[in-house]
Amino acid sequence: ERALEYPWEKWSIFLHPAQRLWVDRDYNGPARISGSAGTGKTVVALHRAVYLAKANPDARILLATFSDSLAKMLKAKLILLIGKQPRLGERIDVYSMNALGQRLYELKYGPVRLASGEVVETLLNEAAQTHQGHAFSARFLRSEWEDVVDAWQLDSWEAYRDVRRLGRKTRLPEAQRATLWSIFEGVREGLKQRGLITHAGLFSTLASALQQRTPPPYDFAIIDEAQDIRVPQLRFLATLGSNRSNSLFFAGDLGQRIFQQPFSWKALGVNIQGRSRTLRINYRTSHQIRRQADLLLDPEIADVDGNSEERSGTISVFNGPAPTVQTFDSQQDESRAVADWLQHCQAEGVSAREMAVFVRSEAELERACDAVTLAKLPYQALDERMLATEGKITISTMHLAKGLEFRAVAVMACDDEILPSQQRIETVADSADLEEVYHTERHLLYVACTRARDYLLVTSGDVPSEFLEDLIQR
Repeated sequence: ERALEYPWEKWSIFLHPAQRLWVDRDYNGPARISGSAGTGKTVVALHRAVYLAKANPDARILLATFSDSLAKMLKAKLILLIGKQPRLGERIDVYSMNALGQRLYELKYGPVRLASGEVVETLLNEAAQTHQGHAFSARFLRSEWEDVVDAWQLDSWEAYRDVRRLGRKTRLPEAQRATLWSIFEGVREGLKQRGLITHAGLFSTLASALQQRTPPPYDFAIIDEAQDIRVPQLRFLATLGSNRSNSLFFAGDLGQRIFQQPFSWKALGVNIQGRSRTLRINYRTSHQIRRQADLLLDPEIADVDGNSEERSGTISVFNGPAPTVQTFDSQQDESRAVADWLQHCQAEGVSAREMAVFVRSEAELERACDAVTLAKLPYQALDERMLATEGKITISTMHLAKGLEFRAVAVMACDDEILPSQQRIETVADSADLEEVYHTERHLLYVACTRARDYLLVTSGDVPSEFLEDLIQR
């Protein structure tokens, strides 16, 4: 109760006493803590970084996460946590994984020319046009390049032919794969001619350098949002850690995996078996919100290596109002209802900074802006470079909601064909791919709903998403 009454900034770095054990513990290899949203994984990661800095006065420590916006949030919380010990912060570097890779590469090799998504897409289109008669969509080619060829740094037809695709039920015929490889060879050659490198290539180069007995840039690495770590990033971290005691510490939730295809950590040299723990005390989301959001997910989720997370044993330590799920016949009615709800939250003592409105994609942001404008409240639309601003409601896509916390959250535009995304569904290659799309789209809605501590509203302004029925009953 005392923690809940503290200012929001202090609340955001509060470590539950039951979790101190996992912060101060010694691990004889890579370790991972998991747990559903609200169980304090990020706070454990923050405190772990500070603990290691205090216990190892000469060590350099990396605290990394998925995106630039989350890294900024971690940095702000770290400053709050170390308070009057700023010298600790001098030995703790906070980065997004891609920013870290770029910095380390430039320190060792000089300026880097990274291939943008637009350049890769252009090269894919050009290469595909030279191979007439195939039926592969541009979206499929982009996905195959990013998740398979580039991620695993495949450099030959044999490597591509034999690569294992986790979960795919229909194996592509060898003739089709040969056509695909011809397309990807064209992309690889195009990048080489332009002197460009991808993030995956950059991490692969860094991992190779570390394998040649180059002194590691960090003694310890703590990775938040680890469920979305990518193949080349984990390969680099495995080399960085070299299975040294306490060298790698991961915090994540398989139920919040929305970016990365599943793959085996063990195969890349990161074996957490026996050093994996699930946090079960939820002190950041009310019992009512947690219970309802959990209806979106299976009670047990397992990774490729067989490490499982049971969600049924999680308990929340405080109560709040029941979440509201509403559907409307028009977007105008939805906007008016969300505006009224935001004003009600304000009347209950929730400040604008403690409120957020989330939508599936940028295409629905205008609907969120309309609702907040009707409520006559100030707002900001969040992007990768921004943090929540004092005195304004945050408006954001669900993807950028990861890691954020608010007292009150409205999740709008949960309409059919928006959630799950019809565009993603149209790109699937087989039933396993379709299942993966549905899983990650559910995870997106789960992430958005569990950003709320006290108040949650979920709405549709058209034919409602099938997920809303699941959110009410399973």
